[in-house]
Amino acid sequence: MDINKILVELRAERNRIHQAISVLEAVHATERPQTAVTRRRVGMSSSARRKLSRLLKQRWAQGKMQRAKAKPTQATKRARRMSKAARNRIAAAQRARWARVKSEQAKKTAA
Repeated sequence: MDINKILVELRAERNRIHQAISVLEAVHATERPQTAVTRRRVGMSSSARRKLSRLLKQRWAQGKMQRAKAKPTQATKRARRMSKAARNRIAAAQRARWARVKSEQAKKTAA
């Protein structure tokens, strides 16, 4: 068999393959990509959204009113439960603790 004849046939086959590839690429470019699946959101109508908004605002307003009623005023606040003597004892104990800590720190820095 002649080598030139084989080369001509192979080149013709190569041209047909290139043409088929270009057609397939053109078809693929017009299709939507398979990875990007779009879903249609099922939402509310605008009137339903307005109605829901109104109801939620009303609910928050009622809760705000109840919190305002429940908040204690200055006149209804309870007096301090700790006696003055107990407060003084706690303050003296805390001063003694700080004095002990400072003296320990002074000893460390002197040493």
